[in-house]
Amino acid sequence: MDNNSFFPRDSIAALATPWGESALAVIRVSGADSLRFLDSLFRPASPAVGTLTAVQGHTVHHGAIVVPAGEGEPEIIDDVLVAVFRGPKSFTGEDGAEISCHGSPVIVRRLLALLTEAGFRFAGPGEFTLRAFLNRKLDLTQAEAVNEVVRARSDRARAIALNRLSGAIEQKITEIKQAVVRLSAAVELGLDYPEDEIEPSQPTAGGQAAALCQEELERLLATYRIGKLYQEGISVVLAGRTNSGKSTLFNRMLREDRAIVSEVHGTTRDYLEAVVTMDGIPIKLYDTAGYRDRADSIEAEGMRRTDSIVANADLVLYLVDAGQGLAFQDEEFLNSRAQAGRTIPIWSKIDALDAGRPSSPPGFLALSAKEGAGLEALSRRIVETVLDGAGLVEAGEPIIDSLRQKRLLERARQGIEDFRRGLREGQPLDVLAVD
Repeated sequence: MDNNSFFPRDSIAALATPWGESALAVIRVSGADSLRFLDSLFRPASPAVGTLTAVQGHTVHHGAIVVPAGEGEPEIIDDVLVAVFRGPKSFTGEDGAEISCHGSPVIVRRLLALLTEAGFRFAGPGEFTLRAFLNRKLDLTQAEAVNEVVRARSDRARAIALNRLSGAIEQKITEIKQAVVRLSAAVELGLDYPEDEIEPSQPTAGGQAAALCQEELERLLATYRIGKLYQEGISVVLAGRTNSGKSTLFNRMLREDRAIVSEVHGTTRDYLEAVVTMDGIPIKLYDTAGYRDRADSIEAEGMRRTDSIVANADLVLYLVDAGQGLAFQDEEFLNSRAQAGRTIPIWSKIDALDAGRPSSPPGFLALSAKEGAGLEALSRRIVETVLDGAGLVEAGEPIIDSLRQKRLLERARQGIEDFRRGLREGQPLDVLAVD
């Protein structure tokens, strides 16, 4: 937000729903003068309503937005519903309203123009949430969670963000903070009354309390990676030689025919991408051009792009045609990936194998994308690999995914570690108080 355009006493307005044609659109306004400004444009359907400045909060009123006229009849722009909210019992803590109008871009544009003429200023990005924070309706972790709820790309990510919005992180941090304050008070008490004899058990009790605080901080910090995973997702790339079954697996995982499947080598010459979810984890899935030695210039460019995408992937599913077996190119790729990053080798097209053919090599996942055999095992393997032992989390657990929160928690943990080390070393109380 431009600092030069931010004045917290201004009355602000913004479209709360996406631009485009729709049945309805919602315009939100907030500010000390918002209802007075809106009164100049709103004509209630019932004269008994009077003015919006006089009605109670959490009420909805039917009427029309009109262009104020001198002596003539005012021009009606749209038939609307206005929901009125009174501060401090509103999202921002200020007086405000939500105008539900028809979703024509022409109507929305006209209404926004009228609002600015009436005295409103267009809100900056996130300004309604900022006002809620400034008016102590939300703490900073909840304010961050508002954006996370909007950006959630899976149902589990939504549930986790909604839990943060309800104050789960703030509650946990408050508990840790209160324990630290009690610990600090005990140290300050020793400084204020140095002549009093300190019980031998007191340093031990202080160390135990500090250890418990550190454990809670460690537990919260451990959720950062999993929180980022659910919020931002990962990239998974299907790679392998030509005709190894990549496009068939891509279509099967998407449950639609997005990629062309053919027996002709080199059918996929560029990459395709789509988004799927597995156990609530958003996954950007890539189907890529297959590797082979003899390729024209276009196919060679496709393989170059494959290399680029593979190099930046969070996970690679490398497919080997079970009917063709492992080739030197496959072994070379898998050996290089053993050092470069996470890869799941797949023994593909097992449906085409004759009875009695040898099973998949050690470490490979046998799969038939055509018949769906092995897909559940693949999904479990993908989730286990990206979680890397972290395990699935329950929606009610406090989870962080903000780098700001992570860094502050790390600073707090470092302070507790310094305090515990000082206790072990027998440092004086005035030194411990600094930690």
